[in-house]
Amino acid sequence: MKVAIFGATGTIGRHVVARALAAGYEVTALTRDASHISTPHERLRVVVGDVLDPAAVERTVIGQDAVIVTLGAGRKGVVRAEGTRRIIEAMDRTGVKRLICQSSLGVGDSRGNLDFVWKYIMFGMLLRQAYADHVQQEQYVMASDLDWTIVRPSAFTDGPATGNFRRGFPATESGLSLKISRADIANFLVDQLTDPTYLRRTPGISN
Repeated sequence: MKVAIFGATGTIGRHVVARALAAGYEVTALTRDASHISTPHERLRVVVGDVLDPAAVERTVIGQDAVIVTLGAGRKGVVRAEGTRRIIEAMDRTGVKRLICQSSLGVGDSRGNLDFVWKYIMFGMLLRQAYADHVQQEQYVMASDLDWTIVRPSAFTDGPATGNFRRGFPATESGLSLKISRADIANFLVDQLTDPTYLRRTPGISN
């Protein structure tokens, strides 16, 4: 399988690239600076460019079997949504159908999974731009004709992959720690390449 990864040099994206290569996939990664991908691999192709540049995005997407999006911009907005919109447009032009997009727990109907701090302090104040960016990103994905899955992880932590986390839970789910390791997030994203369980669904994942 050939997989394009956007956000490949980010804190989640680096794990996704490593997991996809370990699974035997051919990976194409878009980055603005090739030096940020420090470990070469025979099945890793690097495209230098910006996710907001349609030509660079199309060069990354063309000929792929699937696309994984892990775009991030810290507290800032715009890049996640607008980058994802350009990816969707490139997929439409090139006929690539499978899209796996990392969003955030708390977006859409998963808002009920958040506690007071995350609902009103973090996303309500400190991370308002990032939250709005994910909301718009999801709207673009859901409006597309692609075979999409939107993955909503809780707050990222360091540490190894455990596989021991809750997934696909309802908006009424309680008792979540609202934390999950980056490695577990990456594994779940890559697993969606061959698992149709969450096709056109928005699974939340959290410990």
